[in-house]
Amino acid sequence: MPGAARVYVGLVVLSAVAAIALGPHAGIEPATLVLVVVLYVVTESISTAMYNGKAGISPSAAASLAAVVLVGPVGAAAGALCAAPFVLRRQNLVKRMFNGGQLALVGYAAGHAFLALGGQVGPPDRADFPWVLVPFCAALGVYGIVNALLVGLLMWCLGEVRLQPPRRVRWRTLATLELASLGYGMLGLFIAVVWGVIGAPAILLVLLPLFIARWAFDQCIAEQRAHEATLATLCQAVETKDYYTRGHCMRVSKGAGMIAQQLGMPAERVQTIRYAGMLHDVGKLGVPTKVLQKPDKLTEEEFAAIQLHPMRGYEIVREIGFLDEALGGIMHHHERMDGSGYPMGLAGTDIPEFGRIISVADAFDCMTSTRSYRKARSIEEAFAELRRGAGTQFDPTMVAALITAVDRDGWELPDAVEPPGDGSAVVAQQDHDDPSVPLRVVREAER
Repeated sequence: MPGAARVYVGLVVLSAVAAIALGPHAGIEPATLVLVVVLYVVTESISTAMYNGKAGISPSAAASLAAVVLVGPVGAAAGALCAAPFVLRRQNLVKRMFNGGQLALVGYAAGHAFLALGGQVGPPDRADFPWVLVPFCAALGVYGIVNALLVGLLMWCLGEVRLQPPRRVRWRTLATLELASLGYGMLGLFIAVVWGVIGAPAILLVLLPLFIARWAFDQCIAEQRAHEATLATLCQAVETKDYYTRGHCMRVSKGAGMIAQQLGMPAERVQTIRYAGMLHDVGKLGVPTKVLQKPDKLTEEEFAAIQLHPMRGYEIVREIGFLDEALGGIMHHHERMDGSGYPMGLAGTDIPEFGRIISVADAFDCMTSTRSYRKARSIEEAFAELRRGAGTQFDPTMVAALITAVDRDGWELPDAVEPPGDGSAVVAQQDHDDPSVPLRVVREAER
């Protein structure tokens, strides 16, 4: 961890300790505070890992806002800091300290917002409604803002983000995250109300649905991972047959996702287009290996067999229900805007949107990869070829989106793949994805 990040974590923890020490401590019932600590421990322990374990979500917002109502700002901060050592998650000391300090500070800030707008510490009763919603919603808003600032500053200290305005704000994704946070936060008021009605047993009544929600979310994540593992296995099978395209499927998946994000597609469609990119060449499993790796000029029949691979790919994966719109991308990624592509000769917007996206990502990766008959082109050269083919072979909108995304996020060029054997054979292969190579033209590789 960089030194700046360690200093920042230390400041967060010291600020939390100082806020608790300064008080005031009057009105905090020790028994209630102990139960708040238990609630913090449980909600932090049932977080669910996301994004390959790099991040996670937890219902701790509910615990924090319930603590704000039940024991006030100082009690909420003290409960969060005291719970940090007991959270049942595999965390190093620095991360555990930061999480405790972070939750303490956001609870402290949210608690003061709650009090400032007339909120009263203690379980609300029927007479407090609906007016208690005003200070509680203010506390919820402050909680979100302070939490985002604390996490954002940590990411900046870690070098993960830079202080620059985004070129495109993905409002749909932000709105989804904020609505999820709002739902957890409102659960905090429910906890406080139930607490006032039945006392300490409320913690059991509240935690059961939290555990069920965590279990359901885990099942969803596990299913998604199983889907991705299945598709990755199919990609590996394709690349085993065609060694010159090693890693090609995953790079096309990445490029297609970049285009979709640049176009502002919702997260679900972005994930689906990535699936389509992974599987766009799965139909090559139905093409004889001797054709894919043939060191001589292809016959008319062999060339026709390769042109059938989009349809074969569709037939292979069409029963996989979660692919949905991805099937159109797999089937039609070799269509051309002028109608001279295959397998159906579609033109213009008759080509499914996913097919037009994958066509651009496929050609871009092909041109920036080393093949048997040529060296990899530079990214600038590939951009020039894509612009040259815009309107005839490629959808100009997709070309512009890819260029913008790559200029912003960069693109990692793949290493050259060595064929099996001593590499002395001359290989001549048709490159269907390179716009600078006319159809039916076969080039010989450099020795």
